[in-house]
Amino acid sequence: MAGVSRGHHGRTPAAWTGVLIAFIGICVSSAYTVMAQPAGFWAGIGISVVGGLVGLGMRMAGLGMPKEPSALVEARTAAGRAQLR
Repeated sequence: MAGVSRGHHGRTPAAWTGVLIAFIGICVSSAYTVMAQPAGFWAGIGISVVGGLVGLGMRMAGLGMPKEPSALVEARTAAGRAQLR
């Protein structure tokens, strides 16, 4: 199963944007932790949360991976079980 490609695997504008903003927030939070500044630390945590919300909003706007129909998921699961037998 490791060699089987399953779509974009998070390579979407929503995923990249959300992760980039969260990474910046973690960097800010880390810098202020070293400087012993609690307000800056919490600001960095807030930026990270905003990154998650931006990614979620972009996904809801259609810039993320499309959801698979449940019938497709069930068919893939059944095919995988059939290969194991």
